[in-house]
Amino acid sequence: MKTVEQRLDARVGIALYDSGTGESWDYHGDDRFPITSTFKTLACAALLAKVDNGTVDLDRRVIFSKDDLVTYSPVTETRAEEEAGMSLRELCEATMATSDNTAANLVLGAIDGPDGVTAYARDLGDTVTRLDRTETSLNEATPGDLRDTTSPKAMVANLRKLVLGEALSKGSRDTLVTWLKGNRVSDNLLRAAIPPDWTIGDRSGAGGHGSRSITAVLWPPHRPPLVIAIYITQTDASFDERNGAIRDLGGAIVKHF
Repeated sequence: MKTVEQRLDARVGIALYDSGTGESWDYHGDDRFPITSTFKTLACAALLAKVDNGTVDLDRRVIFSKDDLVTYSPVTETRAEEEAGMSLRELCEATMATSDNTAANLVLGAIDGPDGVTAYARDLGDTVTRLDRTETSLNEATPGDLRDTTSPKAMVANLRKLVLGEALSKGSRDTLVTWLKGNRVSDNLLRAAIPPDWTIGDRSGAGGHGSRSITAVLWPPHRPPLVIAIYITQTDASFDERNGAIRDLGGAIVKHF
């Protein structure tokens, strides 16, 4: 871990939970890092929690226009101005599969905005994670700014409760896992480091000041799942170099297990 940190001249934080043994491990796991797009799992989970308590219908349509579009919105930019809009289910699918930023903002609109993510984190017992802004300003990642931050340990604990625990109903948990497994924008990160017979559900993020991140659940074929969070920030390393560092860290974890 220190080798990667020194190679990138970066701040690096990692947390890992082994559901087979109940053991946890971390490196700078309590430090704050920019949450970037890893917040999107929490946003969609918060929406599913509202579905569970009967206050939200996933099939409710949301109408939006081109004026609502923000940078990097590969799905919603093709659906803007449609009379029928998109359902909340479709918006979370776009958010989780492609990291569509407009879709994420529309999901936030259904859960009381960024404060809704923070409130849901508190419901999960997470006293660290906070979301203060929407896409794309939340990715600013200015060093020392507490806004829009989390810690590796906090995110691992959240994923553990959401995917392996009972924070959501079984139906909503299965939906969230399907969305995580359906991520199509992280193939060159942990997915490139695991053996072909492992299964992964993940959500990555990127932002200013060299920020790069990933949170994931890994299902090896013959043992209980692992939950992992990797956060990198404050580096001048290239995007490819940061991706390579995440692959290297993932490879080390795979080798260990």
